[in-house]
This record gives sequence, structure tokens and C-alpha cells, in this order.
Amino acid sequence: MKKILVPTDFSDCANNAIDFAVQSARYLPVEITLLHVLEVKENVYTDYLGVNREFNETLLHDAEDRLNRLKKSLQETSGIGVKTQISISPLTEAVLEAAAENKSDLIIMGTQGAGGLKEKLWGSRTASVIGKTRVPVLAVPFYYTWKKPEKLLFATNHFEKDPAILDYLFEMVDLFMAKVHVVVFTEEEGEKALALLEHTRKTPAFEKTLREKYNQPELTATHLFGEAFEESLQDFIKLNQIDILAMITYPRNFWDRLLHPSITKRMSYHTRIPLLAIPAK
Repeated sequence: MKKILVPTDFSDCANNAIDFAVQSARYLPVEITLLHVLEVKENVYTDYLGVNREFNETLLHDAEDRLNRLKKSLQETSGIGVKTQISISPLTEAVLEAAAENKSDLIIMGTQGAGGLKEKLWGSRTASVIGKTRVPVLAVPFYYTWKKPEKLLFATNHFEKDPAILDYLFEMVDLFMAKVHVVVFTEEEGEKALALLEHTRKTPAFEKTLREKYNQPELTATHLFGEAFEESLQDFIKLNQIDILAMITYPRNFWDRLLHPSITKRMSYHTRIPLLAIPAK
């Protein structure tokens, strides 16, 4: 992991994500790129008079100044490499473009809190990025306070085998020297008894495979089942004092997205710990 992209609108919500990136740089040899998306105002009449253009130029200069001051502060206090970038594209598009341009390994964004309308809007935009990017996204809750991750929970509803996903996950585990818990979840509603039995039977073998392949002798795997995924997962996180939750986002068609909203995106609104969303290729 070498390059982290951190979008910021200078809100407290975004500042929390920056803090996580900076603190993580103590353990990860990374370069941080701060991205500010300037949402310019467009109006044909005011553009003709030059008023709108002048207003947008003022916003641009202000954003550049704030980014440069933030960059200087971070470099002086942490000594890490920091780049800055400004985009006038819509937020999600801007993040995708910047991640591709900078060859980012990870995107870190703040997620929804109760600190005000701006934080709530920024949090919803974080959720919109999850599932659309090919780069993993780490969503940092508004009220989260940094601590070195010691326990990571990988939650899935099936037995993931893709090396690209698992290698990325366990690379982060190794970098933080964290312990791993795995939860295989089965929703009772709409599931047949056969699925419950199959997941119960396969979970120990999945645990053994991950332990051996990634040299994680303390890794544990648990089968959870019920009707309320978020509640069950939150209870498990609290009981086991988990520091980071990792989940996978899978490509889905329009009707799936409409009728069955992404569990990972739902968790990005409710989790009280950072959520690592890894996209399936």
C-alpha cells in the first residue's frame, strides 16, 4: 500500500478521515493526496456578465489556499509526503478520476455523523462512492477517534476465495499487525434451512484455509444468522472490541440495487468503527 487518496470539503467529517490517513502513515509507507472538489455555480446570464466566473475564481483561489495551508501543516507535523488536487467534476466522478490518475491503493473518506447538514451530505456522498470505485474505500465515522487497529473483522455472506480481495485484506492486517475475526452471515428470512446448514458446516474449513494461507494462527471464524444483519454485526463488534470492519462490494444489476440496497453501503451509515469496503473485480 503506497498511495492514499483523501477527498476533503474541509468539514469536521472530512478532517476525521485525514487524521486516520495521517495516523496510519506511521505504520504504512504512504503518500497522501488531498482532493478538494469545487462545485462551481453555473448560470448562463451571470457567466455572460462575468459575475459567476469571478465568483468561481474566488472560490478556486480560496480552496487552493486552504489546501496548501493544510498540506504544509500535515508535512510539518507528520513528515509524510502530501500532494493536493482540485477538481470541478461531480464528487463521485472526481474521486474516481483522481484515484485512477494517482494510482491510489486506498480512498479514505469521512462518513455520516450528526454534526450538521454538511457532515450528513458528505457522509451520503461517501456511500455513493462505495460500490462505484474499483479502489477500496475506508469510511471513517464522524465520531470515531483514532486508535491503532488491533482487531479486524471480515464480514461476508459467502466463502470468499478471490486472491485479489483476500491478499489486499491481509496485507492491511499485516501492516497493522492486527488479529482477524471472520463472520459468515446467513439471513434467516428468505433463506432455506439447507443454506444455514451448509454455512455452519463450511465455516470451520474456511477458517482453516485462511489461517494456513495467510499465516494467521489466531484467526477465528464464526457463523452468524438472523434477520437483522446490521444489529447482529454491531453486537458482535461491541462484544469482541473490533477496531475495523471489512466487507466486500459486488457488482449488481439495477433491480438488485433498487430492491435490495447494498449491505456494505447501509453499514457505512451505521457503523461506529471504520469500514473497509473492498470492491470485487
